[in-house]
Amino acid sequence: MDRLEHEFNLITKVRPILAKPGSHSVKYRINDNFLNFWFRFVYKYRSTVEIGNMEYLKEIIKRDYTTYSGPIFEKYFMEKIKEEKKFSALGTYWEKGNQNEIDIVGINEMEKRLFIAEVKRKKGNISIPSLKDKAKKLQAQHKGYQTEYHGLSLEAM
Repeated sequence: MDRLEHEFNLITKVRPILAKPGSHSVKYRINDNFLNFWFRFVYKYRSTVEIGNMEYLKEIIKRDYTTYSGPIFEKYFMEKIKEEKKFSALGTYWEKGNQNEIDIVGINEMEKRLFIAEVKRKKGNISIPSLKDKAKKLQAQHKGYQTEYHGLSLEAM
């Protein structure tokens, strides 16, 4: 895993924002979008590819693409926000057992501001009240910070 991460830059170790460096709360993500797609659809269904049943594979891709594309949208918005250079820390957040997952959290220590965002393909699937509920523990760790809640969707691209 270390070589895949540091020598080949194929994967990235992701920890929740504010997690200690030695924390066991870790997820790995494939960096390259092509490889991510390939492992999710081509490699996983290689027997389907080997027998030449491309119509079946197309149906699987159509069925699963919405779920697959979620992390890709998160990655897009994370990079876009990173380029704005407004935060001292930027990342994702989750609590033990993958509870209260928040797609994007930005912390601006100078302005005492929290940016909390949920990313969905469709704007109508975003629930700010649910996002506020997930962020309670995070907010408690940042007393005195002004919190902004955002819903990011295809329309925001």
